Amino acid sequence: MIIKILLDECLPKKLMYRIEELDSDFVVKTTPDMGWASFTNGDLLSAAEKEFDVFITSDKNLSFQQSIPSSSIQVVLLKAKTNIYQDLLPLVQKLTPAIKAHTPGNFLEID
Repeated sequence: MIIKILLDECLPKKLMYRIEELDSDFVVKTTPDMGWASFTNGDLLSAAEKEFDVFITSDKNLSFQQSIPSSSIQVVLLKAKTNIYQDLLPLVQKLTPAIKAHTPGNFLEID
């Protein structure tokens, strides 16, 4: 079963390829790929939940600014010391179970 994943623009695009390597069912796009780079968080989640199953971000304020439980997309927050690729890469291996068991309106933190 294909799982569609949206990667936030605050994350390095290279992570897209590492996530797709985790499972052949994972299809990843970035917000710039979708033409959504200028969207506010509310507009972004509204657009994303129509086309994606999982939204991955490093925006720690997202869960406070948006009503994630009422959305139809799962949000995964990657918590690393910085947003650089090398700091985020170790967290990618922890994504598989979170993505596979995605639940609409669920918010998960991975650190």
